[in-house]
Amino acid sequence: MRASGVLMHLTSLSSPYGIGAMGREARDFADFLAESGQTYWQILPIGPTSYGDSPYQSFSTFAGNPYLIDLDELAREGLLEPGEYQDLDWGGDPQSVDYGLLYERRYPVLQKAVERLRGKLPGDYSLFLAETAQWLPDYALFMALKDAHKGAPWLEWPEPLRRRDPAALEEARRTCAGGVAFWQGVQYLFFRQWRALKKYANDKGIRFIGDLPIYVPLDSADVWARPDQFQLDEELRPTEVSGCPPDGFSADGQLWGTPLFDWDRMEQEGYGWWVERIRRQRGFCDVLRIDHFRGFEAYYAIPYGEETARNGHWRQGPGMKLFRAVEHALGRQEIIAEDLGFLTDGVRQLIRDTGFPGMKVLQFAFDSREESDYLPHTYDRRCVAYVGTHDNDTALGWLETCSAEDREFAVDYLKLNETEGYSWGLMRGAWASTAELAVVTAQDLLGLGHEARMNEPATLGMNWKWRALPGAFTPELARKLRHETMTYRRLARG
Repeated sequence: MRASGVLMHLTSLSSPYGIGAMGREARDFADFLAESGQTYWQILPIGPTSYGDSPYQSFSTFAGNPYLIDLDELAREGLLEPGEYQDLDWGGDPQSVDYGLLYERRYPVLQKAVERLRGKLPGDYSLFLAETAQWLPDYALFMALKDAHKGAPWLEWPEPLRRRDPAALEEARRTCAGGVAFWQGVQYLFFRQWRALKKYANDKGIRFIGDLPIYVPLDSADVWARPDQFQLDEELRPTEVSGCPPDGFSADGQLWGTPLFDWDRMEQEGYGWWVERIRRQRGFCDVLRIDHFRGFEAYYAIPYGEETARNGHWRQGPGMKLFRAVEHALGRQEIIAEDLGFLTDGVRQLIRDTGFPGMKVLQFAFDSREESDYLPHTYDRRCVAYVGTHDNDTALGWLETCSAEDREFAVDYLKLNETEGYSWGLMRGAWASTAELAVVTAQDLLGLGHEARMNEPATLGMNWKWRALPGAFTPELARKLRHETMTYRRLARG
């Protein structure tokens, strides 16, 4: 069945409190999607972010981001007084997130809410702790210990804590009991709000597409709690780290620096860590996009300590063995494979073997120097079409910065015109394609330029900040989007 959706991260929703959250504005956006005939709401990873504020660098692959907890919802439940958060300065730019202010001011507010929550624990609180027993105790203790060590990475903690000496952990649970209770309470509030939002959207026929980074950061509860699952040396430091080799865009390649999985060890254990990871992520969402899917076929390994990715080499990944284990444990999963970039025959075969749809990005289609399988007329049905993703410029931003030849090719191929609007013409290219699913960004729907770009890879400081203005998603825009969705036979059923 043909369908369509919109990529809009929760942080980009409008809100008077500095960042988008899971409250009224999120429900309003779900209403907009339903009114415009969409089937999917795609979001970025919703884990707790670390240095750089990237949703792809999280302190836990299982936990939720405290910034996304809606404060007005907490006030309605009696967990906050309006004056405890409404009078605070959350930043002066409604179109940009000020993460520095959030870090300083959000947690004291959440502390008050958790104190009241713990004063009269809800009846389902113990059930929540039981459901999350595989990861929450380690995550809550990890975060409490980070607070106790002024945010220092766990590799800089005292040796007994680094190595998870049982006596040291027991002492830490005693001395950090208040911090552990706080972080557990925050996760309860997050998941209660997320489940309510997901039910609201699902009841309107809107399905969530979540996002799973393939790797996890070294400074995370995941690596600290399960170092046996990663390629670490006797000092618990990575032997090799992740990245991409040099190419035409970067002479040094990309040095991501996250630890690599010990795939041999994982295979011996039936890939249990990955099974649980995907089980938890599918609890977040209805469909799961997995980032850097090619890393399951072969992954690029760079010696730890290198300053560039030049001296890396390829190693074999788990391939179908991992996905057979996941399907055996969880059943057939709805997964989108992020298969962008240079692909080998082995990666293409893995995509075929899994049966997962891959991705097509129109911004990659119009290189006038060579043929491209990102041109819409080359698509097969089993794929997801995008104009751009969170890593691309907006449609208008791309048209302003691409070469004159590429722009001319795109204008001619898609018959772009100013009357329709160039961003709508590019979106039409995705909607009109044979792809079973077409996803456009909220920025392109709003006709925004480079200023609204979500992320520019390999840069720090200006990413992940864009927010929509209040009232941006109007009834008129919903009607226009619904018309296009109907025209290209992607209208949601039901």
